[in-house]
Amino acid sequence: MITPDITLYGISNCDTVKKARAWLSAQGLEYQFHDFKKHGVPADRLTQWMAAVGWEKLVNRQGTTWRKLDTATQAAVCDAASANALLQAHASAIKRPVVEWRRSAETRTTVGFDAALWTQLLHGAG
Repeated sequence: MITPDITLYGISNCDTVKKARAWLSAQGLEYQFHDFKKHGVPADRLTQWMAAVGWEKLVNRQGTTWRKLDTATQAAVCDAASANALLQAHASAIKRPVVEWRRSAETRTTVGFDAALWTQLLHGAG
């Protein structure tokens, strides 16, 4: 089994990110952690994530940040361009974690923590 090169994007005090990091460590996996609060949202990566999983999946409409936005701002998020602008301005509105799994020339992007899916990815399925 070839272990993928893993980069986990999120916010260090997010409970779901903590669970994901603990799971990766429990599997004995090394990974890079990119903290949105410290390093910002990489614009090129955000565009690639939207292409890979769709902008709708990246916008965390259940989170506190989204709920605190006024209704006009929420309603204005209606396509990839408007979602990109919002997520650049409000990194906490990105559903977390976003994980890039690189194996050879292939990169798979996942959003959220899903132990079953992650296990499949590690074993080359999924």
